[in-house]
Amino acid sequence: MQDAAAFRSMHVARFEAEPAIYVAPGRVNLIGEHTDYAEGFVLPAAINFATLAGISPRVDGKIAIFSENYGQVRYFDAAELPEKAGQHWTDYPLGVISILAGEGNRIPGFSLSLWGDVPLGSGLSSSASVEVATALAVIGLIGVAYPGPVLARLCQRAENEFVGASSGIMDQFISANGAKDHALLLDCRDLSFMLAPIPEHVALVIANTMVRHAVTGGEYTSRRAEVEAACAVIARHRPEVKFLRDATVQDLERWGHEMTPNSLKRARHVITENTRTVAAGEALVLGDLNQLGRLMAEAHWSYSRDFEASCVEADAMVELAQDLPGLIGARLTGGGFGGCTINLVEASEAAAFQEALAGLYAGQTGIVPQIHICTASGGAHRLEKEVLSASR
Repeated sequence: MQDAAAFRSMHVARFEAEPAIYVAPGRVNLIGEHTDYAEGFVLPAAINFATLAGISPRVDGKIAIFSENYGQVRYFDAAELPEKAGQHWTDYPLGVISILAGEGNRIPGFSLSLWGDVPLGSGLSSSASVEVATALAVIGLIGVAYPGPVLARLCQRAENEFVGASSGIMDQFISANGAKDHALLLDCRDLSFMLAPIPEHVALVIANTMVRHAVTGGEYTSRRAEVEAACAVIARHRPEVKFLRDATVQDLERWGHEMTPNSLKRARHVITENTRTVAAGEALVLGDLNQLGRLMAEAHWSYSRDFEASCVEADAMVELAQDLPGLIGARLTGGGFGGCTINLVEASEAAAFQEALAGLYAGQTGIVPQIHICTASGGAHRLEKEVLSASR
């Protein structure tokens, strides 16, 4: 994570004001892709890549948003916030501010600095990290509080309604509610969840294919539309089925011929992925890593073949990991169409695994990957002054 003391100094130098500083992590999803908007199950973990948000009040009625990553600052009138996205990086923090204003909160002028190390376009949810960090900073400034699940829903609305990305609740939820050394099995219907411990001897090795994805792109939207079309077919026969969460493989066997071939495949992925995800959470709780690895392998096959959301590079990354010492399970993670693979690896083998996988991938694809050994972190929170002092 970025140096919080350096971040504080950066904000003070730019805005001549002492900031309150908040941190919100990115995430990696162990299993459960494109199930969240079908009101299904997901199994993410917050990771030690995060966004820092520093905020201080202003007296001129302006909102200043500065990104260290982009090296840009933009100004807005707090009393006249933009009504729609401008296809700019500020859409994510502005969307949060807009949603909070719509909840009846009076938004004053303030200076907001953002600095993150969640790789952009990698499938590790840099956008949700920015949204949750911004939300915590703004509500901290105006003196209101929301429970973690409610805060996550507000941030999801910012992405859906303002940014225009049809993402589910998972990314914002895990950023706001993650727990150190645990994954979180989330029921996306009622937002109930179960913490699943990640053993100390297991490392999260995240391998970036360097192929970027964007959830606002057409492929993500088309996949979601195909999922919803399949659900509509089943609902004609079983009106109680509002989402594929409630459907079964038997439903596909009976009425799949009424779907387009693509909708049938997408539905098969979502329905079987829900079953795998619940089983994976139970496997973690029981410490059955062999079962977890098998489920991850099945999940990648389904994501690549049925949902067709992988790519040549991601499939290669997963395949190359299979024979390396220490591997427990590997699959493509995130929204798909590029991004990162998640590899659960015996911690004692993680460094050698990292080096070997990087060499094999570069040799086969000609692309030098970024591979990180990560841990499961806690959720978003304010950094106290003692933490800032300790990081100097």
